Amino acid sequence: MQIGYARVSRGDSQDLDPQLRALTDAGCSIIYQEEASGAKSDRPELALAIEVLKPGDVLTVWKLDRLSRSLRDLLFTLEAITAAEAGFRSLTEAVDTTTPAGRLMTQTLGAFAEFERAMIRERTMNGLAHARKAGKHIGRRRALSPQQRADIIERVENGQDSPAQLASLFRVSRSTVQRVLREHRTKMAS
Repeated sequence: MQIGYARVSRGDSQDLDPQLRALTDAGCSIIYQEEASGAKSDRPELALAIEVLKPGDVLTVWKLDRLSRSLRDLLFTLEAITAAEAGFRSLTEAVDTTTPAGRLMTQTLGAFAEFERAMIRERTMNGLAHARKAGKHIGRRRALSPQQRADIIERVENGQDSPAQLASLFRVSRSTVQRVLREHRTKMAS
């Protein structure tokens, strides 16, 4: 079964009729339609169209840009269609994954996307290693400054305040105060 998907951007005075006519002429028995930006990942009608796909079905669009505006999103969408054991067809660009040439093109796009993800991961790991080597803190910003941490340790060691009182005073959780004390004790033990 051919299932159609038609989309126009919200706010633009675009008309769905040309897409609907083309999809109907192409043999789509069901057509999901929505008014949403192609750059948004939250497109409920597209998600529903993919969800109802059965093995052997073909999701058909008028143009590729109706499905997605970014290569990354397009590839994720094509992966979801493939996972449903369904095909994909774009009428304007003559892309059809039910043919050998269409599958080759999709696999080539997938290979480039995988390469891009690997390169991004490599750059990220190199950047993190460089930042660590430079002594930068990686991750969430600490809730307490070094001076506040020293104050907590001093107050507990002098018996002035309990961890619960210090948590309230410094506006952090009790577990944060406990973590400061545990780190201090570990450092002193080694």
